[in-house]
Amino acid sequence: KGPSYNPKDKRLAILVEDHPLSYRLFEGTIPKGEYGGGTVMVFDMGYYEIINDVPKNFKTKEIKFILKGERLKGAWTLINIKDENWLLIKENDEFSNFLDITKIDKSVKTNRTMEEIANNVIKRKTTRKKGIVDNILITNPDKVIFPSSKIAKMDIAMYYHQVGKRMLPYLEKRFISTLRAPEGIKGDIFFKKHLEKLNKGLKKVMVNNNDYYYIKDMEGLIKEVQMNSFEFHIWGCPSNKINKPDIMVFDLDPDEKLPLKKVRDGVKDLKSILDELNLKAYLKTSGGKGYHVVVPLKNNLSWAKLEKISQNIASLMVMKWPFKYTTNIRKSKRKDKIFIDYLRNKKGATSVAPYSLRLREKAPVSMPIKWSELDKVKPNSIHIKEALQRLKKKDPWEDFFL
Repeated sequence: KGPSYNPKDKRLAILVEDHPLSYRLFEGTIPKGEYGGGTVMVFDMGYYEIINDVPKNFKTKEIKFILKGERLKGAWTLINIKDENWLLIKENDEFSNFLDITKIDKSVKTNRTMEEIANNVIKRKTTRKKGIVDNILITNPDKVIFPSSKIAKMDIAMYYHQVGKRMLPYLEKRFISTLRAPEGIKGDIFFKKHLEKLNKGLKKVMVNNNDYYYIKDMEGLIKEVQMNSFEFHIWGCPSNKINKPDIMVFDLDPDEKLPLKKVRDGVKDLKSILDELNLKAYLKTSGGKGYHVVVPLKNNLSWAKLEKISQNIASLMVMKWPFKYTTNIRKSKRKDKIFIDYLRNKKGATSVAPYSLRLREKAPVSMPIKWSELDKVKPNSIHIKEALQRLKKKDPWEDFFL
């Protein structure tokens, strides 16, 4: 029957097991036979305030509280009748008999009925390839992460599943930091580099009393998406060889007003130097303003040597073309220039992984491209749809680890 605004009504309330906080926004269908099986609708959202003395373990006979929701408001009381069984009663206040709950049949979050929620899940399952990404793995699948493109959490999970075959070799045994956006790009976005709890598909490793983790397989990648990780950054070394970097990364970050042609010229200048040093380089879009140039390393360099080499290369560019480039990280010193960011080559530093989405408008991808495409592909022009189309073509980085 649900809660009642009539103080004369008593509703049975039964304690259930703790749920992850993220479940508060879950809306969908839990398979039959599983805990809580059936269709789930978000009935209300808001806050509560306890107004009587209650022990931290909630072992008490009575809990008085105020609800500050969109539908449930005012003072309420929970009275313990036996074990985990309680009665929920509305207190007499200005909200008494405020609303007939039984007449509410739509979600406060999506304005859908239970039937519409259930049908939407059925529609998703029939329109997507069988077995690619199951719904409940992904809670709140319809949560829109990129509003301007109407890209939802499930769309992101589907994207990573489809690019996973090409992306996973760059994640394999590499510690990661992820950018999480539980409420989408319009909400709070934060870096995460530690694992809250052990999960199949994810491996936790202790290094000098610090815990890091990496993605082991496709299941781990999708579980990261489930935990609202949508942008992935990787270390420049495998986790079992943390003192032996095997990737050198240059991020060409231009002044925002710099013409794209000059940015592309910068990439060509860098490549010319790498070619002279017999260093085979690979190109990818950044998903932002510039490009990333990545060099796989086979020599057993130390981090100190790698940083010095990358700094020397960047400094050489500045020395040859002082009016075009800078190694000064301050944006005020970047006017009409490109910052050659070699700082990705320090121990513990990360760079965005190939095929990773960027948490920016329209969901651009940091996409591996051919050198011949430099003058054709803009740094932020490849999005989910085009990225998936590109999977049908030959991998431009197919020999990266050879």
